[in-house]
Amino acid sequence: MRYRALFKAVAAAAFLSLTLAGCSADKANAKLDPAESPLSKYMSAMYEGFDEETGIALQKDQEELIATCMADEGFDYVPVDTSQYNGMMSDDGEEYGTKKWVAENGYGMSQSPEQIAEQQEQGEAFVDPNQDYVMSLSEGEQAAYYEVLYGVTPTEDELGEGGSYEYDWETSGCQGVASHEANGDQPSPEDHAELYDAISAMYESAQTSPALVKLDAEWSACMADAGYANFSKKADAQEAISTAMNTLYESATESAPDEKALADLRDEELAQAMVDYTCTEDLKYTEASTKVQFDLEEQFIIDHKTELDALIADYEQGK
Repeated sequence: MRYRALFKAVAAAAFLSLTLAGCSADKANAKLDPAESPLSKYMSAMYEGFDEETGIALQKDQEELIATCMADEGFDYVPVDTSQYNGMMSDDGEEYGTKKWVAENGYGMSQSPEQIAEQQEQGEAFVDPNQDYVMSLSEGEQAAYYEVLYGVTPTEDELGEGGSYEYDWETSGCQGVASHEANGDQPSPEDHAELYDAISAMYESAQTSPALVKLDAEWSACMADAGYANFSKKADAQEAISTAMNTLYESATESAPDEKALADLRDEELAQAMVDYTCTEDLKYTEASTKVQFDLEEQFIIDHKTELDALIADYEQGK
């Protein structure tokens, strides 16, 4: 959904900043919710009224529009029941980041054999009503079908750095047409690239704030006392596991890494994440960093009010 992607660029930056971030002195004793940060609240008009039920209804409308578009191009298409995804993505109800969640999931990068089996089971349970029809087509007809559905695959020359390319609904097949019709003519992140760059720079600047430098030093000492002496700041801990995971997959000689190597890395992740959790809780790291985030965002709104208001106005106009 196009209009949600626009806000996600901001939300993602805010989320990534939680290990960096936070608020003014008169709020020091308040329990701050990162999800209610000044910037999130300021830009709330961009997603006001959107909830899971609205999203499902919008997806249903979009699937119906895809079916009509495909029929106009001479192909059958049965709207996909996207509510299947919601059941598959549901968890056991344990809140992310709690002690119990961390004990069972670490940073959420690796999976236990039970989790892998459950994921495979969910994948097999998903029913694509178009699969039999597509398989009945010849190879050439299948290629034409997917080209009509998704648009022409970009060539290497058209791809940007890292394989990225600029989305254009007009060249994205029936899915692009349906998304545009369902969501309206929303502005793209490229339309406000300078603002998004400024938001990213704001969160990056938090890394050098005296409050965070001091906090990271205390966290690093806590980790070292527990046998993890290689991390100078909190973000390093997750990055180390992520790098190890990528290395494991990149060096795999088979289609998947060695099961024992994966299991060993998972054990390492769970142990390190629990120490990280304990140090974070003892130092009240999240509360302190969130105060830094709130301060940064409040000043950012003052400094960039014109650009933020222009972004929100563009969104409102495209509703």
